[in-house]
Order: sequence, then C-alpha cells, then structure tokens
Amino acid sequence: MMGIMTDDRSLMNRVARRDERSFEQLVERFGARLFTVARRLLGSREDAEDAVQRAFLRCYTRAADYRPEWAVSTWLYRILTNVCIDEMRRRASRSFDDPAVYVEAAAANSRLAAAPPGTHLDLGRALRQVPREARVLLALRYADGMSYDELARVRGISVNTVKSQLSRAKAILRAALDAPTSSHDLDPRVPNKLKLTRKEDPDAQRLDG
Repeated sequence: MMGIMTDDRSLMNRVARRDERSFEQLVERFGARLFTVARRLLGSREDAEDAVQRAFLRCYTRAADYRPEWAVSTWLYRILTNVCIDEMRRRASRSFDDPAVYVEAAAANSRLAAAPPGTHLDLGRALRQVPREARVLLALRYADGMSYDELARVRGISVNTVKSQLSRAKAILRAALDAPTSSHDLDPRVPNKLKLTRKEDPDAQRLDG
C-alpha cells in the first residue's frame, strides 16, 4: 500500500512539472473512481463526465499546490467534490428542479435498479432533504468505501463532524424509506419513481449500520 502511495506521489510530482504522459497515467489510474462518485452525486452521466474533466483540469493546473503528506486520491477527491458541490449549487439556483436527475443516479446502482417491486420511494425527494455536504459524504462512503478518517481528510472537517453528518443523512433516508407514498404523488408524466423493497435492498440495509 505504501509503495502504491509513493508511486502516486511520484506521478503527481511529474504532473507538476507538466509531464503530459504522467498526467495521462493519473487519469487512467483514478478516472473511473472519480466518475463513480460524480455520477452518484450528479446523476447525469454527462454532468459526471464534465465534473471529472474539470477536476482533472484543476489537478493539472494546480499540481504545484499538491502536498506530499496527502494521499493523491485524497487530493483528487477533494477537488472533485468541490466541483460537484459547485454544480449542485448551480442547480439549486435554477427556478426548476428536474427529479429525473436523481432517479438516473439511483438507477445507475444495479442493485437498486434490479430490486423487485415493493415500496414506492421518491428518491429524488429524499436526497433533496439531505444537506449537500452530507450527500457528498454519503457518496464517498458508499461508492468508494472510505473510512471516517479518509472522509474527514477529503472534506477538511473533523471525524466527529463526518459521523454526525452521516448519521443525520442516514436518518433522513431511513425516514424516506419507511414513509408510505400516496397514490396522488405518482405522476405518470414524469418517470421520477423508483420501486424498491427496503428489506431486500442491500444499500438500505447498509444505512442501518
């Protein structure tokens, strides 16, 4: 593990010297992982791809700011999540909100998409109730399996704050999972509902942990 981290840092040092081949290797090494988190946060494949591209551009132009005491992945995730938060703020400033964006994010998770019919869950509405920073922590926690310490380093907050925000986010989503959905809430014109059964959904069970 230490050898991999040392290699990553050496790669970053070469990127700081504008070595284009090293930058390509960095993209190849971390691109898929960053895309997974961006897709969880932004839903749209196109927006996620754009966020990853912008994150790598910032990485390249600010490579000299990288500090070797950080894991390269930590630094990249911090850049990416800041890019995603900027996009989420931009969306929030719009005069409308497209619920299909959130449903697409949920459908990207094959376990949720393949879940048998059961409770109707308006996932978009549930996610919009989760504070933005907590939503970022959820994506990093469940998409990349980060520890509390890693999450704290990525977001520049304390471990206690990480735990508190995750606990609050889980409570909000748990309440949404448990709440019945009225039939008048279902709009056939907008495909913003995702059927899933809490008992058989692995991600819902992980939220209880």
